[in-house]
Amino acid sequence: MTPAWAQRQEALLSDCIVSPDVFKHMVDRLGDFVVPYQHALETEAGQRNVHLYLQGLLSHLPRKNAEEIATLVDVERLVMQEFIGTAPWDHRPLVHVLVGQVVDRLGEPDGIIAFDPSSFPKRGTHSVGVKRQWCGHRGKVDNCQVGVYIGYVSRDDHALLDFRLSLPQDWVRDKQRRQECHVPEEVEYQTRPDQCLEMLDQWSEQVPHGWVTGDDELGRHTQFRHDLRERGERYVLGVPCNTTIRDLEAPLPEYQGRGRRPKAPWQSVTEWRKSLHPHAWRRLTVRDGEKGPVEIAMVKRRVQTRLERKRTGPEEWLVVTRCPLSDDRPLEPQTSSDATDQDARCRYCYYLSPTGSSEAKLGASSLAELARVIKAGTGIEASFKRGKGEAGMDEYQVRTWEGWHHHMALSLISVWFLIGETHRGQQRTPALTLPQGRYGLSLLLLEVFYTPGVDSICRQVQRQLLRNELVRFYHHRTRKCMPPRKLRREIQ
Repeated sequence: MTPAWAQRQEALLSDCIVSPDVFKHMVDRLGDFVVPYQHALETEAGQRNVHLYLQGLLSHLPRKNAEEIATLVDVERLVMQEFIGTAPWDHRPLVHVLVGQVVDRLGEPDGIIAFDPSSFPKRGTHSVGVKRQWCGHRGKVDNCQVGVYIGYVSRDDHALLDFRLSLPQDWVRDKQRRQECHVPEEVEYQTRPDQCLEMLDQWSEQVPHGWVTGDDELGRHTQFRHDLRERGERYVLGVPCNTTIRDLEAPLPEYQGRGRRPKAPWQSVTEWRKSLHPHAWRRLTVRDGEKGPVEIAMVKRRVQTRLERKRTGPEEWLVVTRCPLSDDRPLEPQTSSDATDQDARCRYCYYLSPTGSSEAKLGASSLAELARVIKAGTGIEASFKRGKGEAGMDEYQVRTWEGWHHHMALSLISVWFLIGETHRGQQRTPALTLPQGRYGLSLLLLEVFYTPGVDSICRQVQRQLLRNELVRFYHHRTRKCMPPRKLRREIQ
């Protein structure tokens, strides 16, 4: 090993030395962090339980649902389940506090607003919004709930800001299921692009940004792209591999001297990509991966797309990315079966971005800038990975409208606390990652709540016994037979 490599290895290892200051007083900082969110709630019980629930989401628990959290923080199970599942507190004031904090720390003029749906597989049919639909988590049509999320990606980090539950049409029309799951009367059916526009209209002025991005589920809707242009937004939206386009930079067919002058033919983006000259691709480095720099090849071309009923759409930039299959490691499965295509060696993704406009804001963009925006799509997927892996975002056991929104809001807040602690810890330990910060905090919380002794053991065993006996009583009652009491054993 040469001296230069040896020095770099020594420097990297020194970045891993963990200072006690990284974790010292972390639990106290969590108490200070939660104060603005407590003030956003009106009831004293809500203010107390929101702190306890956040501690449970950040703990070591393998299943971070209301029952497990109640056992950890030593409160009655029904109290925590009611707080999350049915208590009539509004989650939106908490989201307002969260957005303000994210903007203060991560906001930058050319930040990126990213939209993405996320699915939550479910076995039953009684949870709010559950239906057989495309489940990105499993990469197929399955029984699941789907939430639509808005995230923010800057050069420093990324975080989820707000969310909407995608309520299918058959749920909206089913009064009985709406009533059982406490769906508010004012809630009507909205498409996912409409939900994205609603969140954009709510937060666009408060959240500084230069771009809007999303996957092919949004980009395939020509009306959604039109609405973004009407709002003066620059966007980079994924489109499916069967999108029909006309290349406006291709040589025109030879004119035969009669009739209208011919135009470039309509073709799918996949067919157009296959006809590209090998030298048309330009290689760019988009990020530094764990195994080295991650490079992609890109090409940009001015095209026209088709609208509904085969009407000709406006001019847009078509951006195609190419990366080797060995380097393509998506954090979440693709949102639809036609989102990308591939050959024997590479995977190809397709995006549309606006060209010139009366708005000066919608000017031409370089490939490097477009690559930065495309990379933001992986940022919001990484935010889902953080939420589901570190804060129990997908481990809820609630069926109601309020329960889903309560749990989601508190999960996003938990991840935001971890982001802040990770940034703080990296000042002393540059190699610190968010999962390792959460691991250290979980051990500290274990010391706070775990009080060894006979009294603690008795309380935990009593909770389990009460649950078992209530279940036994319920089953006997449904069969209209009185459950016998358990016999007391005599000491031999």
